[in-house]
Amino acid sequence: MTPAPLACSVRDCAAPLVHTGTTWRCARGHAFDVARHGYVNLLQPQDRKSADAGDSRDAVDARARLDAAGMSATLVDSVATRIASLSSAASPLTVVELGCGTGHLLRTLAQQQPIVGVGLDLSTRAIEVAARSDRDLQWVVANADRRLPIVGGSVDLVLSINARRNPAEASRVLRPGGHLLMAVPAEDDLIELREAVLGAGVERDRVTTLIADHASGFIVVDRWTTREQHPLDRSMLSDLLAATYRGNRRSLAHRVQTLDQLTVTRASELVMLRGRESGNLVIG
Repeated sequence: MTPAPLACSVRDCAAPLVHTGTTWRCARGHAFDVARHGYVNLLQPQDRKSADAGDSRDAVDARARLDAAGMSATLVDSVATRIASLSSAASPLTVVELGCGTGHLLRTLAQQQPIVGVGLDLSTRAIEVAARSDRDLQWVVANADRRLPIVGGSVDLVLSINARRNPAEASRVLRPGGHLLMAVPAEDDLIELREAVLGAGVERDRVTTLIADHASGFIVVDRWTTREQHPLDRSMLSDLLAATYRGNRRSLAHRVQTLDQLTVTRASELVMLRGRESGNLVIG
């Protein structure tokens, strides 16, 4: 099995990590133990936003239930289809997902084609759930907003699916000609829920800013939309609110409690970018 291209996260080190037994270790002697469930925590104190960093247990568990119920099936299938076109018979793709959550997407990709997969998330709870579900992929607690604990020029594909984005680091870790695939909520995503809970379904374009933020290191090679509708009961609506944080606002509690059943639109804008050659040649 091809090892994951992890790099030491100790400040000013970034040396490649080697997996030996139950430890990841770099040539300078920095070592990181593999947790009982199979993940490794590479989060450094300076990269931690709080003592309990990342999404809450309630939000993580709600997203896991939504994935299990097929709420992201159309999006996941669309991503998997596009990624299959990048595959080579010579070697499996090395894929890194930023903000992987409980790992649903990465696991689905691995079931459909051979990959060397690395999922990064700030939430220890999310990574623990991911690691319990699949030990053949590498799950890492890390802050995707900072330097990624990934060796430079070692990755074929970086994924950011409705999650964290880090243009400079994505460019650094990608091989020349590597790809970055991102998804953001479309303008009508959850519009029915937003109208019911917030009182208005304001549509906002996120793609223009996304492309502009990545223009210096990437060029757009494809763009498309996925859209599906789901009739949801109160329990599923509650999970959707918890997963998107809207249900946590006390000022909206009375509106949340009146929801019983609602057909909700899930829509995502996807953008595939390829790294500019001058932007991803740094090794280390």
